[in-house]
Amino acid sequence: MPPLSLLIKPASSDCNLQCKYCFYHSIAAARHIKSYGKMNTNCLEMIVKKALKYSEQVCTFAFQGGEPTLVGIDFYKRLIDFEKKYNVNNVKINNAIQTNGILIDEQWSKFLSLNNFLVGISIDGPKAIHDGNRVDNNNKGSFNKVMNAVRLFNKYKVEYNVLCVVNAYVARHPNKIYNFFNRNKFNHLQFITCIDPLGEQLKSQEYSLDPNRYTYFLKNIFDLWYNDILMGNAISIRYFDNLVGIFMGYKTEACGMSGTCGCQFVVEADGGVYPCDFYVSDQWLLGNINDSDIENLIVTERVKTFINDSKHIDSKCKNCKWYNLCNGGCRRLREPFQDKKPGLNRYCSSYEEFFEYSHEKFEYLARKLSGK
Repeated sequence: MPPLSLLIKPASSDCNLQCKYCFYHSIAAARHIKSYGKMNTNCLEMIVKKALKYSEQVCTFAFQGGEPTLVGIDFYKRLIDFEKKYNVNNVKINNAIQTNGILIDEQWSKFLSLNNFLVGISIDGPKAIHDGNRVDNNNKGSFNKVMNAVRLFNKYKVEYNVLCVVNAYVARHPNKIYNFFNRNKFNHLQFITCIDPLGEQLKSQEYSLDPNRYTYFLKNIFDLWYNDILMGNAISIRYFDNLVGIFMGYKTEACGMSGTCGCQFVVEADGGVYPCDFYVSDQWLLGNINDSDIENLIVTERVKTFINDSKHIDSKCKNCKWYNLCNGGCRRLREPFQDKKPGLNRYCSSYEEFFEYSHEKFEYLARKLSGK
């Protein structure tokens, strides 16, 4: 069996920040039940038990939100207990958590370090940029609290990477963003494309990312990254790392670059299971982990429909010389559907221009890493 990965939302859509561009807020608001509250430990135990029964080699439990630290640290201590109890197949277990950092203190940092959690912490750049969108209920910026969490992670040697949402404001300042991350020795970065609420057209919000602006951001970040590599100061940017891998002949590990959807197994706080974090909606509810086993959930008709819907290739993609680099991109960026089929990626023009600009340098890096 392939590795199993579950994305668990123990606090549902509840959060202690009110980030202006939060896509999950808009998804939850459109559901019959906006928030399923906090997951109880009986549900957590069922998730661990069934996941480890199904897994053969590797099983990943990743926690996201909302804000997953809102359920409290004891919830995660029980997670470790359940993993020890039910790992009868001796599979490799990976634990991960994505947090805004607001509740991180000494106790959290010690726990995450001791139990080898990989942490994704959301930082959109220096204070003036970060605080533009990542605010609390009183519209106050969260930068200082986030950087305090980073300080604690460094103190206790927590393994973490930085998640930066590329929105309209962030995209205007690639140099400031990159230099800030570099100066703070953030060596593992993920730049996440900001998305508008499901069903809305591109550029419907103040934070919406314009394709031309995204092209500008990609080119400038790439140049800074590439020059650092040449100087022996390489850092990891997930998107660029995957592109180098493709030029080396490897398959991408990022689902948004594969062109076809899989099933992520997103588990909401009530145990409801969905195929993708972007589609935790009533329409795509697959079942409930409390009532169904993994092997039954993976073969539901909704899973098949979800995957098959993503397989449509736009006619322009079929003839594009860069198709093998993007494969049409993430299904969510090919909304809204046309005639029940995904359309052209909204950032198609961005990718075309960026690949034309950067491909020779990617090829050089691929040859260098391959020893050719």
